[in-house]
Amino acid sequence: MMTTTEEPRRRRTPFRSVWFHVALALALTLLVVAFIGQPSSGSMAPTLQPGDRLIVNRLAYVAADPGPGDIVVFRPDEDWGEKPASGNWVSAALRWVGETTGIRPYVLVKRVIAGPGQTVECCDADGSVLVDGEPLDEPYVVDNLPFVPSQLDCDTTPVSARCFPAVTVPENSYLVLGDNRANSADSAFPCRGNPTADDGCFRWMTRDDVFGKAGAILWPVSRWGGP
Repeated sequence: MMTTTEEPRRRRTPFRSVWFHVALALALTLLVVAFIGQPSSGSMAPTLQPGDRLIVNRLAYVAADPGPGDIVVFRPDEDWGEKPASGNWVSAALRWVGETTGIRPYVLVKRVIAGPGQTVECCDADGSVLVDGEPLDEPYVVDNLPFVPSQLDCDTTPVSARCFPAVTVPENSYLVLGDNRANSADSAFPCRGNPTADDGCFRWMTRDDVFGKAGAILWPVSRWGGP
C-alpha cells in the first residue's frame, strides 16, 4: 500500500526508450541513404559535376516510365563493364552493404534520349542526334566530340567519333547518353566512330534497372538546386 510519502511510479513509454531513439536514428539514416545518390563520374558535366550529391526520387517511376530528357539513375548490368574498384576497405564495405540490401547499389547517371520503339542515330549534316528523324536541340551538351561537315563527319574517312549507326530501341529499354559526350561511357559509346558498327554494339538501360530520377543537388552548397 502506497503511503503519502511515496511518489507514484512513473510509467515508461516506448518513446522515451533509448532503443527507440536508436531505432529512429537508424531508420532516418537508412531513409537518407536510400534517397541520396552521387554521380560516379563527370559524364554529366556541366549539368552535374563529380562529387555532387543529389536527391534521387525513387518514387518517380512507380506509376510512370522515364521520358526523353529525364536524368535517370540506374543500375548498370554486365554489358556496361566492370564496376570501378573501391578506394579503400571502408568504401568497399559500404558498397557491399548497399548492393546487398539494395538501399544504395552502384549506379550510373545519364540522360534519356529515346525510349522503346524509337529510332536514334547520329548524326545529321549539322552533327545533331536524330530521334525518329528529327534533330534534338541539346543546349545541355557543352563538350561534344569533334564534328566538321564535309571534313570530319559521318561520311568522311575517318568518320567523326560523334557518329553512331541508326538503331531502334528494344522493348523495355532506353538509350541514354551523358551530357559530356566527349567523356561519357554511355549507350552509344561502343559504337561511336565505327563505320561498320551495327545495332549489336549498343548497351541499354532497361526498365527494371531504373533506380530513380535525379532531383535537386544538395551538396556542395554552392550548387544547391538543379539539375
